[in-house]
Amino acid sequence: MNLVRQLLNDNSPQDWAIALLAIATCMLILHTVRGVLLRRLRKRLAANDSNLVTLLLGIVSATRVLLAAAIALYVATQLLTLPAAFDVAVDRGFVALLLLQAGMWANRGLDFWLGWRFAADTATEEGARATTRSLLSFIGRIVLWALVLLMILDNMGLNVTVLVASMGIGGVAIALAVQNILGDLFASLSIAIDKPFVIGDFIIVDDLMGTVEHVGLKTTRIRSLSGEQIVFSNNDLLGSRIRNYKRMQERRVAFMLGLTYDTPPDELEAIPALIRNAIEDQDGLRFDRAHFKCFGPSSLDFEVVYYVEQPDILRYMDAQQAINLRLVREFSARGLEFAFPTQTLHLNGDVRLRRPDGDDALEAPQARPRKVA
Repeated sequence: MNLVRQLLNDNSPQDWAIALLAIATCMLILHTVRGVLLRRLRKRLAANDSNLVTLLLGIVSATRVLLAAAIALYVATQLLTLPAAFDVAVDRGFVALLLLQAGMWANRGLDFWLGWRFAADTATEEGARATTRSLLSFIGRIVLWALVLLMILDNMGLNVTVLVASMGIGGVAIALAVQNILGDLFASLSIAIDKPFVIGDFIIVDDLMGTVEHVGLKTTRIRSLSGEQIVFSNNDLLGSRIRNYKRMQERRVAFMLGLTYDTPPDELEAIPALIRNAIEDQDGLRFDRAHFKCFGPSSLDFEVVYYVEQPDILRYMDAQQAINLRLVREFSARGLEFAFPTQTLHLNGDVRLRRPDGDDALEAPQARPRKVA
């Protein structure tokens, strides 16, 4: 109360009016200059996509009322007579506002650097860059604003060294209590650096599968084929065996087909060539082999292997369908039959049926062999 009375007594109404006018003038000038710079930089950016212009536009956009308030406060203190204690408080407030504004500028600079450093050259890199950028952006912001807070506290007269030491001791205790969370945190850093998968990849983890939607500090979320979202702990996820189908360079396809045992040997010998022609007539396929592999329980089995040069699942299914239809037509034209599971039962003669009263029935006639599907 004494400080306020002294402040009012040491300054005339004219001094207060001049100080308020100076504050309003500073606020108006800074607001006008900011608006003019934003318009010019946006026009320059539309005409010429330059990294420097983008950076300057981000910095000017991040210039808030804090800077105008800090400058206006400093100008007002030069026009008024302030008590020593009040003068120190104003100086500290001025520095704190400047530090907050500098933190906003640094935050925009961090966004610009991450956007430039992790710009995706191709569509396939977009998911990987987005994953790394999001994690580094979060960690960078934490470090930046922690430094700004420490500098503001130091400017306010607090002993930051003791505070940091106390936080270090407390941090050890907290780390022991939340070691699972820290494990997930470091696992997220491992995902960002090693990139076993990125946003947009289709992965299979044990018996669960889906497309990666988000990689966070603690969890990773994927969208399953049936539509629901599956949430994995990062630490558990890295401890699992992950199959990443998005990174397939080509798809290897192996399938079997069987013919009946009454197929003539000459036809069996010609079948690998028929299969090869059916595969090679399809664009984007590379034939590997086709062999009469083995004698199955009810079929003569052929094994076929080929490669689809594009890993897309729809391309593979379309190719396999075309091959199957081609083989059905070829085999039908040659009179060949696909085998299906059958059993042949042989019933021999000399079989007597015993009646419930103990007398033997007439000898049953010998049954003819028949096939049972």
